[in-house]
Amino acid sequence: MDEKIPARRRPADLTSGPIPRTLLLFALPVLGSNVLQSLNGSINAVWVGRFLGEAALTATSNANLVLFLILGTVFGIGMAATILVAQSVGARDLAEARRVVGTSATFFFLISVLLAVCGWVWVDAILNTLGTPADALPLARSYLRIIFVAVPMMNLLSFVMTVLRGAGDSRTPFSFMALAVVLDIVLNPLLIRGIGPFPELGIAGSATATLIGQTVSVIAILVVLYARKHPLRLAGANLALLRPDPTLLRIVVFKGVPMGLQMIVISAAALTVMGIVNSYGSQVAAAYGIAAQLWTYIQMPALAIGAAVSSMAAQNVGAGRWDRIGRIAASGVGFNLVLTGALVYLLFLFDRSILSLFLSTDSAAIDIAAHINNVASWSFILFGVTIVLFATVRATGAVMPPLIILVISVLIVRTGFAYFFRSVIGEEALWWSFPAGSITSLALAAAYYRFGGWRTMHMIENRPAAGEPPDTGLGVPRQRANMAPETPNG
Repeated sequence: MDEKIPARRRPADLTSGPIPRTLLLFALPVLGSNVLQSLNGSINAVWVGRFLGEAALTATSNANLVLFLILGTVFGIGMAATILVAQSVGARDLAEARRVVGTSATFFFLISVLLAVCGWVWVDAILNTLGTPADALPLARSYLRIIFVAVPMMNLLSFVMTVLRGAGDSRTPFSFMALAVVLDIVLNPLLIRGIGPFPELGIAGSATATLIGQTVSVIAILVVLYARKHPLRLAGANLALLRPDPTLLRIVVFKGVPMGLQMIVISAAALTVMGIVNSYGSQVAAAYGIAAQLWTYIQMPALAIGAAVSSMAAQNVGAGRWDRIGRIAASGVGFNLVLTGALVYLLFLFDRSILSLFLSTDSAAIDIAAHINNVASWSFILFGVTIVLFATVRATGAVMPPLIILVISVLIVRTGFAYFFRSVIGEEALWWSFPAGSITSLALAAAYYRFGGWRTMHMIENRPAAGEPPDTGLGVPRQRANMAPETPNG
């Protein structure tokens, strides 16, 4: 039931107003956060590489692979909580939203602490499993141990930001992500080299900068939310909600694990393809590495739009506004085609100029990288459409079909194409495997969006499916206005 909260303190309403404008304004801060995170990693790599050398850069690369896998493990839990919060906010059931926040926050934090402790204890075993080079092993150990200390704060900041996005606020997360990134970038050289009053910590200084940036940012965002008396904060009697509710916890875990596995599937496919690429020598590997780094930026608009579509669609599912779901998906697809398409076109026009930032102009790897981009980069427009469709269907709790589609298209089709067609077209099979995988994923995602049963699924049983009357979760139906179920084609 809608609580008597002043309008200025209520979660943002994504269930009314013009859909394209609301979606774009919501997505832009998410895109900004993604860009900041990528720039943070790139700039820190420059500091480490220039101050400490190649072995240190190798150490951070190995450590960051471990960190990515850890973040991927808990990513799905955060996404499940975000969707539940968004549905509850859309249903005007803030009490339910706070229950989700309490249960998820406790579980999320405890899992993060467990991962951090295990990582600290078994850091050598982890690095040896990755095959970390001997000269980089001591550096990676020093770096990764501090990163493991930072993991609970990193995950808590990520959790708070995703919950806020579920509640319709993407600007506040952007502001505090900017704070964390600025602190990290500024402190990196100071702590690596011991400039001014700062101690000289070497590679450990880079990890310490990350720890400080994340800790300061998460404390600051919590202070601000409590000072503003955010309706989803837990205070007073609501602190009891931090004791996990078994029913909610089961939903968060069973819905979250498949979403987390999606990241693991994509990572496994990337590692497999990288292994095949390495077999063609250092020039091909260098060219592919640079192309893949550029693809990270190409995919950012689709990822930001997907996050915005997921939050917006989930709120509308909670509100029973099924008449808007198809238009939200269509707007997301349209923005993806324009933004991702523009980036791919710019890369096509200026590929050699951009590639020369990473490689010397007379390097043969530039020709290889340019060819890779010409063959594969356009396929990320298609994969961006898939991301938007996945974001739409998972807003209802349909999380297994996207995982199955990714397993088929990315693990089976993409890696299978790259491996088995090498005997026919050589290394070209690697580059054409990306269009093959993207076409497959889009075809399957579109088929599930059109014919699948995602419109009848529930994250929580009292959420209305398409065609059902909306309910507050307390047995008090709200007035139904323009809530006819959309047709199967959306």
